[in-house]
Amino acid sequence: MQGAGPAVCIGDDIDTDLVIAGRYLRTKDRSVWAEHVFEDLDPTLAGRLRGAVVVAGRNMGCGSSREQAVVALREAGVVGVVAPSFARIFFRNAVNVGLPVIEAAIPCTDGSRVAFDLDAGWVEVDGERYPARPLSEKMVAILRAGGLVPYWRSCR
Repeated sequence: MQGAGPAVCIGDDIDTDLVIAGRYLRTKDRSVWAEHVFEDLDPTLAGRLRGAVVVAGRNMGCGSSREQAVVALREAGVVGVVAPSFARIFFRNAVNVGLPVIEAAIPCTDGSRVAFDLDAGWVEVDGERYPARPLSEKMVAILRAGGLVPYWRSCR
């Protein structure tokens, strides 16, 4: 499974409340969540996420276990999230909703071309390749299906 897009760089320890603030969770309208992704971090980020790869620092997705953070990123059009480490519940939520997450330490400059290949286990930044921690075959299959629910439906 491959993906690519321009980098949108964010820092270390981005918690799920910075991804989507709790005040926007009174609605179940996912388009509202997408409009407000990262709003408390940088109000301009949501408009730059469609087709982008989010490059985070350590401990991406820490904080609460809210699945809406991952859903908001996917709804905003994020192609994938690369970080040297993820909070484990965020990581698993991402796989379950079909948002590729790649554990790799890569340099980040906003707008750099980032490409990844989950099967081969690499990330490229402006043509320079870096190793990524491989995902299990099952996780790649879930991502390829578009998330856990479509995956299980395909197994029937």
